[in-house]
Amino acid sequence: MQNSKIILTIGMSLCVLNGVAQNKTNSYKGQVRSATEVVPFATVKIDQQIIRADKNGNFSFTNNKSTVDIQITAVGKITVNRQQVVLSNYFNSPILIEMQDDSQGIDEVEVMGLTKIKEINRQAFNVTAIDATKLYNSTLNIADALDKVSGVRVRESGGVGSNTSLTLNGFSGNHIRFFLDGIPMDNFGTSFQINNIPINLAERVEVYKGVVPIWLGSDALGGAVNIVTSTKARTFVDASYSYGSFNTHRTAVNAGVTNKNGLTVLLNAYQNYSDNDYTVTTLVSNINTWESKENVKVKRFHDKYHNEALVAQVGVSNKSYADKLLLGITLGQNYKEIQTGARMVSVFGGWHRRGNTVMPTLKYQKNNLIKGLDVTLNANYNFGKEQNIDTLNRRYDWYGNYKEMGTNGERSRQLYVYKNNEGIASLAANYRLSDRQSLSLSNVATTFNRKGEDELNPQNSNLEQGQRSIKNVMGLGYSYDVKDHWSTTVFGKMITQNNKLEEAESSSVTRFGYGLASTYFIQRDLQIKASYEMTNRMPTSYEIFGDLENQEANGNLKPERSHNINLGAIYGWKQGDDHRFSVAGNLIYRYSFDFIYNRLNNNQSKLVADNRDGVSTRGGDLDVHYSYKNFLNFGGSLTYQYLQNKQKYEPGYTGVSPVYNDQMPNIPYLFGNTNVDVSFHDFGGKNNKLTVGYNLLYVHDFWLYWPSRGNSSANKKQIPKQLSHDVNLVYSLGSGKYNIGVEGRNLANANLYDNFSLQKPGRSFAINLRYYFQRDHK
Repeated sequence: MQNSKIILTIGMSLCVLNGVAQNKTNSYKGQVRSATEVVPFATVKIDQQIIRADKNGNFSFTNNKSTVDIQITAVGKITVNRQQVVLSNYFNSPILIEMQDDSQGIDEVEVMGLTKIKEINRQAFNVTAIDATKLYNSTLNIADALDKVSGVRVRESGGVGSNTSLTLNGFSGNHIRFFLDGIPMDNFGTSFQINNIPINLAERVEVYKGVVPIWLGSDALGGAVNIVTSTKARTFVDASYSYGSFNTHRTAVNAGVTNKNGLTVLLNAYQNYSDNDYTVTTLVSNINTWESKENVKVKRFHDKYHNEALVAQVGVSNKSYADKLLLGITLGQNYKEIQTGARMVSVFGGWHRRGNTVMPTLKYQKNNLIKGLDVTLNANYNFGKEQNIDTLNRRYDWYGNYKEMGTNGERSRQLYVYKNNEGIASLAANYRLSDRQSLSLSNVATTFNRKGEDELNPQNSNLEQGQRSIKNVMGLGYSYDVKDHWSTTVFGKMITQNNKLEEAESSSVTRFGYGLASTYFIQRDLQIKASYEMTNRMPTSYEIFGDLENQEANGNLKPERSHNINLGAIYGWKQGDDHRFSVAGNLIYRYSFDFIYNRLNNNQSKLVADNRDGVSTRGGDLDVHYSYKNFLNFGGSLTYQYLQNKQKYEPGYTGVSPVYNDQMPNIPYLFGNTNVDVSFHDFGGKNNKLTVGYNLLYVHDFWLYWPSRGNSSANKKQIPKQLSHDVNLVYSLGSGKYNIGVEGRNLANANLYDNFSLQKPGRSFAINLRYYFQRDHK
């Protein structure tokens, strides 16, 4: 009897323990993806429990069962059903689910299933996001992609590797700041410029017009461009090679591996090479006879450019202490022959530059470091150097003839080796006070230290003087957001800068700014925006100290400040099931004090940055798009911007300046583009696609000098009207695994100029081959 009681007690205890075990609740995480990106806001059904994934495709749930049935649905995707999923396999790793595109329903993507691009474009800021993945089969670089955005005009001084300036809603050059994954690109060196970074490096490109969010930590006066790369947990290889006119070669390789333990390795590498030996039409003087002829066609003979770059990162992902923790190295080198000065009347045949980038990097990101607090930390330091090589005591003409002359080289005889050692450390933190409220804090510190020596003239004390600059940008913001109804952000910034030229007194300045951005959804697809900012920009180190090529130093530059106002609206609608339309428009007003602009120096051989007391800008841009099923896409944009000089008195003049209220010179004010592409699905086989596209670029002519000066067009000098026709054809096989692209640019072989007399390439053709492989982690 006693034994029976013992057995009964043990049995009851086991039942209780088993019940406790069966009722133990565990937490699980998962992510929904497609072949190329996360799937935001998918509906996840765990048995009878329904969960909504977030914007990054992440979801979580608790359950006390050993197996569950999982169903995933999302607009434009094929429903996924996974039966009897064993949860014990996912105690320490997320449940990864891949969804395929639904070719019958892909056009039905609504606001409920916003892509990352649409989500960014719906911010309160005046922002346009470009889906870079749609351009991967082209030979485009980042600058080419930006040139298709309303309000943006990319100005180049020549072909591959030439100096580039961006005009954005009336502001240009250093008024616009560039970022890579939110990290300022000020110190990336000459191997990493927007016109030599291939589009395949980016997942998307975000263009902020006017007001810039504080998490970018910028002192931009008129906008910012953020190049966003992919750090998805996947194993992939994306490799492309193109060959084109003027012996132009481009190669890009992007690869990454993330294993089930979170170890992450990312690699981005690319190279550009071009002889840039295209034909130009210009004034030519024979150096032997001194005979001059107008409108002579000659080939550029000293304009070779090549660069190589490597970005390698290794670290961990999806850990309890870090969503991303990556240590890396950025390496680059470049070689650039210099054909002309700031105008094509100056011809060079030996002057060239070399440079390299050696930059260790640190990236750290953690959401919910403590509940509601997201933190991102980035740091890097460039140890690279540049070399300016001008050792030939010669004068060249456009025929390649030369004479030995003097002892001063072609521009300024030197073999100057210098280091632009620049460092950046940035911290961004966002704390969610509630579902609708959040606080943001950002701080970006940058340093610049240039010092070098002239190996031909070691006693040249001017070149040996150290040039230093330290800048800090701190921002604080508050946001209130009612999802899909309205959102408002208010913020303030404090900017300090200290500049010092060795053996001279240092200068220090502090400026404060503030702003507001708000948006309201009148209907689900009708959005209005408004933003205002009183912003400041400190002169860059290159504006103050020069770039030792075609930018002359100006140590007397003053910081800029500007009142920026933006008003905008976006409306998208469908006509039936097949036709989709969208229209976006923006109005801008700027009034800038101590406006920094580039003008030609006294002998017109270099550019020099200078201040204007005041400049006002009024304008607007319009963006229109139409699509029919998956077959036809048509779009276009038009931008108008009128910049007016408001400096009433000029040095050297008595009374009111003769150029008071003149339109600012050397800045395009009316431009636009239109593009159309047609896609043929299952062309030549299942999952193959042929796309044929056309693009038209137009820039209205504009004055090089002040419009009120000179008594004829010949005296005033114009940058002529630009009209360029481009075509492209892309054939993708095996669901995008193998791709062939053919492009033709400037088909009419028009003379194109972004800067006076600096002619860009004529008609050109290129072929691009691309291979893409990806394996997501199940």
